[in-house]
Amino acid sequence: MQQRQSYNPFANIDLFCVLFYLLLVLMGWLNIYAAVYNEEHKNIFDLSQKYGKQLIWIGSALVIATIILFIDADFYTVFAYVFYGFFLLLCIAVPFLGREVKGSRSWFRFGDFGIQPAEFMKFATNLALAKFLSNANLQVDSGRRGVSNFFSKYRNTIIALLILGLPLLIIKKLQDETGLAIVFAAFVFTLYREGLSVNFLLFGFAAAVLFVLALLVDNTYLFIIISSVCALSLLFIRRNRTNILLVVLIAVVGCGMVKATSTVYEKLEAHQKIRIDVLLGRGTINLKKEGYNVNQAKIAIGSGGFWGKGYLQGTQTKYDFVPEQDTDFIFCTVGEEWGFIGTSIVILLQLTLILRIITMAERQRSDFSRIYGYGVASVLFFHLAINVGMTIGLAPVIGIPLPFFSYGGSSLWSFTILLFIFIKLDANRLSILR
Repeated sequence: MQQRQSYNPFANIDLFCVLFYLLLVLMGWLNIYAAVYNEEHKNIFDLSQKYGKQLIWIGSALVIATIILFIDADFYTVFAYVFYGFFLLLCIAVPFLGREVKGSRSWFRFGDFGIQPAEFMKFATNLALAKFLSNANLQVDSGRRGVSNFFSKYRNTIIALLILGLPLLIIKKLQDETGLAIVFAAFVFTLYREGLSVNFLLFGFAAAVLFVLALLVDNTYLFIIISSVCALSLLFIRRNRTNILLVVLIAVVGCGMVKATSTVYEKLEAHQKIRIDVLLGRGTINLKKEGYNVNQAKIAIGSGGFWGKGYLQGTQTKYDFVPEQDTDFIFCTVGEEWGFIGTSIVILLQLTLILRIITMAERQRSDFSRIYGYGVASVLFFHLAINVGMTIGLAPVIGIPLPFFSYGGSSLWSFTILLFIFIKLDANRLSILR
């Protein structure tokens, strides 16, 4: 009688990915300690301080990661929509049952600790999107089949965008968390990998350019430029009825987007207008008010020079010149104390992990695992790009944490769950028959 082999939940897991995760979490913890360091509290294990609390979050995150590896990989496929629905309900409930933190009612508080459901909505949405797109014979751009009816032609694209758009709208409208809401736009890269037409990306890029130009250039001039460019394009294309109607439609849509941008901007709240003005350099920026955060962040990073001032030696950090230096602006601590070398190493480590995830995604034997892997890479890259960008003035200040670095249990837990579900799915690939 053949002896039954014991189940090993750690078999075939990608050690490279796990080690990079542990390294980034450790570096993040040390930087949180540096960001809130003071002479009165030197004990790095002091649980009354943020770095002590973060150590608890790290320990619990490791427990969660281990539990994820013990659970059968099929569990995440079967219950993908359940996770999505559950956290969607929590996101709807938290504005009514949660507590207000920094002007936003998006947290459930349990004593000194808080949980933000919107953070966990990222991995839940990734599961739901992977589940939907991995159905048999499903493609994002079903229009390739030549179906004339619009909904039939773009049915899959519309449903996929609704899966992403629903949590985005709920988090933005009910919780007023702009930063967490726009993260869901990162999944567009996953859709592109699965067959979304490049025209959607080009349209998004054109919309972004028009958005910026509409705020920097007089609208009348833009109307003239758009109309002139479209008129000139008729000289270089075949002038038939279809092409002429298409050019006219592009001109109308372009002018409409410019007008809509100006209208929406005027209806924004004052602090939202200020953030856009600071990013675009519009008007005179008061460095003691609206421009303070970004200016101090630039000073902190610039003062680090090439090698940095040394660990725990950052004056901008030590004397709290940089707001939110342990959360949204944790990268400033890295820049001031570790310098250009330190920031480059952190960015390279993050990018290496993302590239590793993409490589792992491409070797998957199931569509679900591949799609989910690309979702993980998209979310991590989006967080990295926006967080670093806003600290150096290249992106608006919208409160997005740096993965595995920023202080906070919800963000660390959500990134851990997001990553380790994929590590488990990857470990399970060898048991899946082609």
